[in-house]
Amino acid sequence: MITTDLAQRLARAGVRWDPAPGDRFVVTDPQMADDVFVISNMTVDVHRFPQGTVIGFNGTTEWALDSVEQDRTLWLPREEQLRSLLAATFRRLERAPDGDWAVAIEVNGEPTTFSHVDVEQAYAHALLYLVTGEMTMPSGDTVGDTVRKPADGSSERPAGKPTGDAAH
Repeated sequence: MITTDLAQRLARAGVRWDPAPGDRFVVTDPQMADDVFVISNMTVDVHRFPQGTVIGFNGTTEWALDSVEQDRTLWLPREEQLRSLLAATFRRLERAPDGDWAVAIEVNGEPTTFSHVDVEQAYAHALLYLVTGEMTMPSGDTVGDTVRKPADGSSERPAGKPTGDAAH
């Protein structure tokens, strides 16, 4: 599962969410930030109103929460959702020699690979690169790594944003 930090970075970069059954999310209230919810027609449902989308909690007696506005939630996309958002740039998913997951994409003819111990994190970093051109992990993220593989096949740690327009 991607971290809330990475999910926030994707949301700030413009990745939009249309809530649907099976989607994971957190409520951005600090008291609930550690609780991951899943939209389900049985317990957590989406209600669309002219004034906005509301996520309703149906029959959940353990929560004093009937519903929450979508803008107070943060989407935690799943592997297949992240892969779908990569669209035609996605090339392959494979295991790197160190055991990490490697997601390969191609943007403007330039192959780039993003590796992480968590497959969804690898996909999310590839998507973040696609929409922002951002190549590096945030400071303080000690799990995993993001690696760029230039066309010549060598590996290097990127020093900053790549040249060219990677935003789509």
